[in-house]
Amino acid sequence: MHVVLAGGGTAGHIEPALALADALRRQDPTVGITALGTEKGLETRLVPERGYELGLIPAVPLPRKPTPELITVPGRLRGTIKAAEQILERTKADCVVGFGGYVALPGYLAAKRLGVPIIVHEANARPGLANKIGSRYAKFVAVSTPDSKLRNAHYVGIPLRRTIATLDRARVRPEARAAFGLDPGLPTLLVSGGSQGARRLNEVVQSVAPFLQRAGIQILHAVGPKNEMPRVDNMPGMPPYIPVPYVDRMDLAYAAADMMLCRAGAMTVAELSAVGLPAAFVPLPIGNGEQRLNAQPLVKAGGGLLVDDAELTPEWVQNNVLPVLGDPHRLFEMSRAASEFGRRDADELLVGMVYEAIAARRAG
Repeated sequence: MHVVLAGGGTAGHIEPALALADALRRQDPTVGITALGTEKGLETRLVPERGYELGLIPAVPLPRKPTPELITVPGRLRGTIKAAEQILERTKADCVVGFGGYVALPGYLAAKRLGVPIIVHEANARPGLANKIGSRYAKFVAVSTPDSKLRNAHYVGIPLRRTIATLDRARVRPEARAAFGLDPGLPTLLVSGGSQGARRLNEVVQSVAPFLQRAGIQILHAVGPKNEMPRVDNMPGMPPYIPVPYVDRMDLAYAAADMMLCRAGAMTVAELSAVGLPAAFVPLPIGNGEQRLNAQPLVKAGGGLLVDDAELTPEWVQNNVLPVLGDPHRLFEMSRAASEFGRRDADELLVGMVYEAIAARRAG
């Protein structure tokens, strides 16, 4: 059996694809897996690091919304569809699983031409163009939110790394806090604007940190590798404020924290709900508004707070985040609400869809 994964470009597309690849390998160590990608995507590093084959095709950027540029896409896609077809034929692909992004649409169209079953996974509440098209031809359409507008959608969540999906925050907390140099017993706020950081969150947190520390809150702050590190003067006896450029063990960061201040990317929302970590979500103010839509179901379920980027101020943190961190009962209730909303088994559910799609093709 050979499965081709189409989800390059950004970590939000690549990580779910790799989580599915890992789940397929756990089920059958002999399964063949090839990930489609482009020369400029993060997949050129992430896919080989995880031990999977990468098949490169030309990149054809897709407009996010219907524009006059859309009519030029079919012509520009011909070469990249042909390249995807060659990879499917070479690997004797039994199924294509797409996660959106530049490489997904060529993967879907190549699979359709060759009669290879298609499975679509959409991580965002507002689907992208590639997955809207791919869902028309798909055997299964898997989505991350129960409110998805894609046709024939199955709510499964987002495939997560096993270190996250199996995380027991309470059990790992002592080890996690020791790893970051945090006090073992103090309420802890984790702050991150994603892998590159977020200037708005950084500025607000640096400003409000002394107030939070005086209130008995310690802070673990992932600033972003390209952002300036803040000056820190942790006074003796004060809860620590620990800025770091980057966190490569998010499982430990989640275990160390009682609450998080963060953006609302689909992967972040899925991970936080899976591990039961309450959050204050600050959706990215650009794009098509998908980050707000990603966070809204979890917030509605009681597992988080939501604030617009323009309204995030030190005063908002004092008035909204601090009361949660200072109330163990409220933290417990929000954590439980997040856990009940979260899905830890999306990877296994997608594996089941892959096997069902392949079996139907072979039977038919």
